[in-house]
Formats: sequence, structure tokens, C-alpha cells
Amino acid sequence: MQKKTFVLSLGGSIVVPDGIDSGFLKKFKVFIQKEISKGNRFVIVCGGGATARKYRDAGAAVVHKMPIEDLDWLGIHATRLNAQLLRTIFRGLAYQKVIKDPTQKRHINADLIIAAGFRPGNSTDYCAVMIAKNYGAKTVINLSNIDYVYTKDPKLSGAKKIEKISWPEFRKIVGNKWDPGLHAPFDPVASKHAEQNKLKVIVTNGRNFKNLENIFSGKKFKGTTIE
Repeated sequence: MQKKTFVLSLGGSIVVPDGIDSGFLKKFKVFIQKEISKGNRFVIVCGGGATARKYRDAGAAVVHKMPIEDLDWLGIHATRLNAQLLRTIFRGLAYQKVIKDPTQKRHINADLIIAAGFRPGNSTDYCAVMIAKNYGAKTVINLSNIDYVYTKDPKLSGAKKIEKISWPEFRKIVGNKWDPGLHAPFDPVASKHAEQNKLKVIVTNGRNFKNLENIFSGKKFKGTTIE
């Protein structure tokens, strides 16, 4: 039986919400190992989280009007550091190199591949979309710190959760412009390419492992489906 490949865009807000969340990483390792033992295969694209934010803030504090490209590169290198941590945690199971160019198609037999940021102008969500395209996956699962996408900031009055939404409607919410450190459920540039490639994206809480298991098994789950 051919293995099913899942592309996960692992938000840095989960891995490094402020400091590195080693408690989450321990549980995540056990969970992914269990899913691989079932015959599933994963490509995990790691975000930058607080590591990226702190470096961007430090650069901007020293250099007035630091170019956006330089801010992006700081964030990209943060994703690569986080990805290297993840690859080290999964040593012996993951492919031995962190994938840094999602546009290059590779024939890798490993059951677990770790990827990171690529180039300025987008986030690791874009990398996840490009990897899904190259590996023939129809869905990207965006692991965030929220259960659903909302019509507006969920802290604001009147915000409503969204269970299903079309790409045109979703892109009205996130817009079309990329900005380093942008807080959006899914990167605007990635959203554009996902729509063009007819990909489905599921935004869900990456800490809810039972819910993730339901997604992988094709069962009912909590989360927002964009297609």
C-alpha cells in the first residue's frame, strides 16, 4: 500500500511561543512516530516563532528603516535554526538534511522530511504549498495556536469562527501583501499559490493531537477548511 504523505506547516508560535517549548516537542515527537508507524509519511515545514520576532525586532531597533528583505532573511534563518532542532530531535527517522528550497523536486524515501524558510517575500506557509505541489499532496495542514480561523481577531467582540471558506473569500480576510512578522492564519502569498494549484488548507490547533489524528484518519475534526 502506498504511503499517504501529509504536509504540515508547523507554526513557530507552537515550537517557540516565547522560549522553546520542549514539553510540546516531546509530545510531538511521540505523536509523529506513532503516525509513521501506521504507515503515514510527513513533510514538516517549521516556522520561526519568537526566535524570528526577537531577531527582527533587534535588527529594526539598531538600524532605522531596515530593508524588508533583511528583516525577512533574519526570519528565514530563525526557521532554519528551529528546523535543525526538529531534525535533530527526530535523528535516525528524519532525512539527514533540512530542505531549504521547496521548489526543487527531490526523490527522498525517508518517512519524515523537515523543511524551513526559502527566500524573502513570503513565509514558511508558501514553502509548504510548494512542497505539497512537488510531492503530489492535495492538502496542507497548518498547525497553529488557534482551533479555527475567525472573521476577525477572535479577541474582538463579534468574531465568528469559520469552519469552511473558499479561497476568494479567505483572501479577502488576509489580503495580498506580505510583511515580515505578519500575523495571519495563512500567508497571503501562500494563499494565492494554494488557490492557483487547487490545494486544500486546513488550519487547526497543533497542540490537539487527538484532533490531528482525526484529520489524518479522515474523521470529523475541529479546524477551518479552505478550498
